[in-house]
Amino acid sequence: MKAIAVEIDRVVDDSGYPTFVECLLIDAMGLRHRFLEKEPVVSVAEIDIESLPAPGVIACEVESEWLDSEGRLVVRAATTRPWGVQSTEGSSSFVVLAEQLREI
Repeated sequence: MKAIAVEIDRVVDDSGYPTFVECLLIDAMGLRHRFLEKEPVVSVAEIDIESLPAPGVIACEVESEWLDSEGRLVVRAATTRPWGVQSTEGSSSFVVLAEQLREI
């Protein structure tokens, strides 16, 4: 399964299980996208304040790929499947560099 690499940069709520964290994705155009998500959805490691920032991933489905005007391999990836993840702005489709994808 493919996933987009993100940076977990803040613990939002650790008062119960699961812990909620905030993640940052900078897409291929340099735009910032924020996500509030359950820790187990974005990381296999336990996250606490001392370990931040920490690497994370958001599972995705690659919809298409192409070379952009700068010759970089980019992909359009949807985060609706498998876990229904959306950014805080409600977006679930992102254009990212192919090197931002991970195999999970």
